[in-house]
Amino acid sequence: MRGHITAWLGLALLGLLGLLGGAACRAGGTGPETDAPYEAVLFEQDLMIETRDGVRLATDIYRPARNGIIVEEPLPMILHRTPYGKSSRGQAERARYFAAQGYVSVVQDIRGRYKSEGTFSKYHDFDAPDGYDTIEWLAKLPYTEPRVGMWGTSYGAHTQADAAKLSPPSLATIVLTDGGTSDSWDHLVGYHGAVEIGRQVTWAFVELQGEPAFLQLSAADGPPLDGEELLNLGKEWLAHLPLRKGLNPLAVAPNFEDYVLEMATLGVDRDYRYFKGIGMNWVQYYDQTADVPMYFVGGWYDVLGGGTIDNFVGLSARKQSPLKLLMGPWDHGGQTSSSAGEVEFGPEAAISDYPTAFHLRWFDHVLKGKDTGIDRELPIRLFVMGTGDGHKDENGRLFHGGYWRDEESWPLPGTEFTPYYFHAHGSLRAERPQAERSSTTFTFDPLSPVPTIGGSLTRFPAGGYDQREREGWFGAKPPYLPLKARRDVVVFQTEPLEDDMEVVGPIRVKLFASSTAVDTDFTAKLVDVHPPSKDYPFGFDLNLTDGIVRARYRNRPTVKDLGPKAEELLTPGQVYEFTIMPFPTANVFKKGHRIRVDISSSNFPRFDVNPNTGEPVGRHRRMLTADNTIHHGATYASHVMLPIVPSRR
Repeated sequence: MRGHITAWLGLALLGLLGLLGGAACRAGGTGPETDAPYEAVLFEQDLMIETRDGVRLATDIYRPARNGIIVEEPLPMILHRTPYGKSSRGQAERARYFAAQGYVSVVQDIRGRYKSEGTFSKYHDFDAPDGYDTIEWLAKLPYTEPRVGMWGTSYGAHTQADAAKLSPPSLATIVLTDGGTSDSWDHLVGYHGAVEIGRQVTWAFVELQGEPAFLQLSAADGPPLDGEELLNLGKEWLAHLPLRKGLNPLAVAPNFEDYVLEMATLGVDRDYRYFKGIGMNWVQYYDQTADVPMYFVGGWYDVLGGGTIDNFVGLSARKQSPLKLLMGPWDHGGQTSSSAGEVEFGPEAAISDYPTAFHLRWFDHVLKGKDTGIDRELPIRLFVMGTGDGHKDENGRLFHGGYWRDEESWPLPGTEFTPYYFHAHGSLRAERPQAERSSTTFTFDPLSPVPTIGGSLTRFPAGGYDQREREGWFGAKPPYLPLKARRDVVVFQTEPLEDDMEVVGPIRVKLFASSTAVDTDFTAKLVDVHPPSKDYPFGFDLNLTDGIVRARYRNRPTVKDLGPKAEELLTPGQVYEFTIMPFPTANVFKKGHRIRVDISSSNFPRFDVNPNTGEPVGRHRRMLTADNTIHHGATYASHVMLPIVPSRR
């Protein structure tokens, strides 16, 4: 309580000085904002807000001012909680923007990061009560209305979701961009038994730069490694997985090493309760979540794109408040770009005023009651990729194009879920196979995994790419041939389409397969095959979405299914049914293009590589090759389910 009293006295004094002319409050403030009704003043810096367990969180508060004098009437508040440093240039600039627009704008270092107390652990259960306590503490300030809005991207979206799960009384709205994991067992950490290892390991290495233990050790040897150097170090260690406790560079910050190793081993030491924690999933907390207006923003190439849609659908079914969903052709945090990877979608694909004016339109409506027109728009807005002519633009990107469509519900009304079956010799057809039995066998060598070429990931090239290896990419090897040339990539594709086909919605691959191993992985990738052209003489194999399933977890698709008997090894040679669930997508397969599905058993470094031995996940010491067989006859009719929709063009 002493911390609260001290802070309140400080705030009261600063408020009094503001009334007297604001001389003491102008330190650290900005000049008049362009086209803004107010100036933004850094009113409090490093204010320590105490949480229920006594840990204090460093918080900066920006307030609107006119001619250097703080505006004293109560105003709505906007809160951003971040692990990336509240005082960094980007965080501070955006906080000032909202203050200049007439909001009390707050940015906070989460527990254990930068100037906040406590120990950091990624996706920890503390984020939920810390968010609740911060919201309610701030809502009692004398110069704010007791209604708090939240915003943030990636981890900043996770912190909003966590707070909302506890339904703080003063929470009024949230805007989540590329975050707010619905179920970390099927994306972000795990992916149906595999581990999104590339993202999690590199994130940990890069974010060591904010850890006191690492900074103290680095200071003894000169300037600390910067983010790029740490990223490269993390990538080097990806080639030497699995990490072992105390025997890797993350050991300099034991809290980082502990959470990474727990992810890498899928939490088995906790009997999978790790994935059921409030910081690791939302699906089990939908019912108790605050019933407030929410805006979900995601991308088809974002690492959390599937979870963004899941959260919108799951919460829409339970809440009365208005919810909105925006999905664009973006990778993680790419809302201001019209391209993703080496693919261009056209200038209309970008949101140039993101996140500032975009958010302001929502907050002005919800928190200030202004008529911005946003309430009259349909709840779902999607960018459907693929209407371009496929030429190479001035930036050397494939022009894939696309258009926006507005909808009432998901999946889209009129969706026809249509199976396309795998056939012998690599064909993909709407007709079910006639031969009773047919199969294709490939050898999966975990020492030579299929390299990740674009897709939904971070800290590696993300987005849409021609599916061929290239120099300088992780795991790529000369002569840098297309992935379809690999013996461990089995391709099924249609004949050139006679008409355009619009595919918008969830993608499911039903795979009947067997293996010589007791455990292995199966991957699936949906590809739009552009035909040969003047600019692309060999065509362009554009990845749209992909997924993976680990055989031992084939019957555990969601966090709700996890339990003591989650692992079920294979009987070699026996045929099993697997469901691979890539993220949803939205794409027009144009006339003359082919629809393709690539099946393999690895996609590294996006996912960890299965050693095929059946050893505990993330603790193996051996690797074995496996002969994996895809069955595609009438008895075992493997197929992809495509959500085909009427076009709105």
